[in-house]
Parts: sequence; structure tokens; C-alpha cells
Amino acid sequence: MPMNHTKPHEIVERALELSTADGCVVIADEESSANLRWAGNALTTNGVTRGRTLTVIATVDGAEGTASGVVSRSAVTAEDLEPLVRAAEAAARGAGPAEDAQPLVSGTPASPDFADAPAETSSAVFADFAPALGEAFARARAGGRELYGFANHELVSTYVGTSTGLRLRHDQPKGTLELNAKSPDMQRSAWAGRATRDFKDVDPTVLDAELAVRLGWAERRVELPAGRYETLLPPTAVADLLIYQMWSAAARDAVEGRTVFSKPGGGTRLGEKLSRLPLTLRSDPNAPGLESAPFVVAHSSGDDASVFDNGLPVPATEWIRDGELARLTTTRHTAGLTGLPLSPAFGNLILDGGGDRSLEEMVAATERGLLLTCLWYIREVDPATLLLTGLTRDGVYLVENGQVTGQVNNFRFNESPVDLLSRATEAGRTEKTLPREWGDWFTRAAMPALRIPDFNMSSVSKGV
Repeated sequence: MPMNHTKPHEIVERALELSTADGCVVIADEESSANLRWAGNALTTNGVTRGRTLTVIATVDGAEGTASGVVSRSAVTAEDLEPLVRAAEAAARGAGPAEDAQPLVSGTPASPDFADAPAETSSAVFADFAPALGEAFARARAGGRELYGFANHELVSTYVGTSTGLRLRHDQPKGTLELNAKSPDMQRSAWAGRATRDFKDVDPTVLDAELAVRLGWAERRVELPAGRYETLLPPTAVADLLIYQMWSAAARDAVEGRTVFSKPGGGTRLGEKLSRLPLTLRSDPNAPGLESAPFVVAHSSGDDASVFDNGLPVPATEWIRDGELARLTTTRHTAGLTGLPLSPAFGNLILDGGGDRSLEEMVAATERGLLLTCLWYIREVDPATLLLTGLTRDGVYLVENGQVTGQVNNFRFNESPVDLLSRATEAGRTEKTLPREWGDWFTRAAMPALRIPDFNMSSVSKGV
């Protein structure tokens, strides 16, 4: 039978049967996607794709320790399967002992749907969305603005099988909607985005109405110099900053003195108060609307992931609790190395700050400040302080006496998200958001807007 007609669980079982290594992990990722793209108030392209990636992790025990070999390939045929397994075994036998070596996980109950066919998306996911998009186009044309953007839906069914008996499966949907409105002369631009699991909870006409307001704000232009300004960071910007913060929160790096979470003189900043606000930053694989894999899926090893941990349960975790640093990410290896609790890497990120005001209500309570739309081109400047730099994009607005009075120029910023948490004076209502900068890699986030009294706009940028 052709490989593309073979059920994923059968591929996993066959690969495990072929293995002659001391241990083996097989991960089959069945991927499907559907997308729509538009420009100038008209659809331009749409498409549906299917794909399969197979990852084989072989472990070989030796006198000096256990070595691992990892090989991943897409479009694997029946004839490719045994060579793939052998390649992983050869990689393991040719490697030195793996520093993160641990016994393969066992004992986790099998997923009841492990032998079921993979879930698939299709253009049907846009059945309600597409007509609403057409209505948004009509409204935009009538209002003298042009809409650009895309809607993308992906569904990945991941099957994990091991020589120790694990048989786990997780279906992960991921949907993103990005909508950009421009004035006919292309001098004014505004952006809005949403993350969704199924496109049933996003309405492009609502986003278009929001963008129409922002384009109206931009009719008045105000030039401001670089400096520190009271700034309202919307949830999307907060998500982008805190995702990067969590990507930098590996316990081993902190213990070894290489990150912002390292304590001067040795140790970590665990237990230290990071914010005066009652902020709790957490992850939960069962968070409604943000569900993620409840077990570790590691295609490679690194500071915050280990191929030996595949199948390990992922619990709900509070990374910051009531403003205090509570956890750093660890694998079983780095937990043992550092003496810190086991805290596997996260599949979603939620910040709760105790606030109940919307961004609009926070604007109304602002005497004078800036309202951002989003951040982009975020890059690290200094890992010791987690100083980041980046640019504002698609609208920075001046707020005066509780009203938006115009659009100002864009800026380059220099800020550390850890430092921002210490200076934040208000957190708004937590809501699901799309991180614009990291949306290709991470979409499951819920954040509040944050009020920063002195956000550092380090220089003026000429971008839109």
C-alpha cells in the first residue's frame, strides 16, 4: 500500500518494528492547511495542502552512556521507511553520549484515538468566514479604503510511539487572520489580527470597522521626537514580548549566569518579585480556546527540550505568580542538573493581571500618552538584561485627555520585557490575542494591555 494511504499509527508501528536500536521514538506529524489571500478588496489566491513528516529518534546504550540519533524527513514512502530508521540508528552509533540522556518515558495511558485517521482541515473551515469577508470588502470599498491580508488554518495530528510502549496522539488546530486596511494613496495603514481554532469566532467586518476608525485617527499627523512616553501596549505587543521572555527562561542558562533570570553572584532569581502588579504568567494545555499538547513532543534536544522526554505529561504551570518569578523551564536532565522542579516547555501562554478594563477604557483614562498597534522586527540586544529592540508598525497614536487625537511617527524601541513588568502601572482585561511578530511559530496566547509610564522610544523610524 502506498505510504500516503497508510494510517499514521501504522507507520509508527512499522518504524518501531524495524528498529534494532536499544530505544526508539517515532513521531508522525500529519499536516493539512487551507488559506485565503486578498488584496485591494478582492480575493487573490486560495489553496489547500497536505503533508506528512516522520521523525525517528534512535537511542543506543554504550559503555560511556546513551547516545541518540535524530532523522526527520517529509514525503516518506514505504521504500524510504527502513532507510530512515537505519539512518537514525547510524547517527546514534556515530554520536558521543547524549548529555541529556534519560530513560525513555513509559507508563502513560495510550490515547484512545491513536489508531484513528488524522484530523484534516479543508476550505470548508471558511464556510461562514468567506461571505463575511465579502461583506467587509463591500464596506471597505464604500468607505474608501482597501483591505489586504490572509486567513490561514492548519491542523496537525501528531502521533508519538516509543519502544517503551507509549502510544499518544494530539490534534492541534491553528488559525490566523491578519487584516490590513490602507488609504487609496497608501499613506495610511492600520492592522488587526486574530488567532482562532476554527474561524467560527472571528468576524472580518468587525475588524474592518476597527481599522476604519484607526485610519480616521491617522488623518491628523503629529511628529514626535524620540524619548520616553507613557505608552499603552495592546495585548498583541505584550504577547510578543512575553513569548520572547519565556523563550529565554531556560533554567540551566539562568543557573549558569547567562540570562536575565540569573542572580548576580550565582543562582537564579526564582522567588524574586518582578512586578508590583499581581501578575500571573501561566501555561495550561487545557486552557479553553488555547488547548495545546498535554504531553512533550520534542523533535530535537536543546536547553528547554529533550528527545528523551517525548510523551512526558505537561502540567499547568505558573511561571510568574502574583508578580513573583515561580518557575523556569526544565527538562528531566536540566531539572536534575539544577535541582529545580521539572517544568516542561509550554504550548500556550496566559497573563492575568487582575484588571477588568478594556483597551478603550484604558485610553479614556489616559491624560497624555501613546497607543501602539503592534511591534515587529524584534531582536535581542543583551541576553543579560533581555534588552530587546524592534519597531512599531501600522499605527502609533497620540492620546490626549482620554481621546485619540492623531497618528504619530513610528519609533525604534529598546526595552526589556522583564523590566517592563517591573514598571507597568496597570494591566487591563486579559483576552485572546495574535502575537504578530511570532505568529508563524506561536499563536496560543491571552494577554491584557499594559500601561507603561516611560516606554523607551529610542529613535524615530520612517517605516509605516
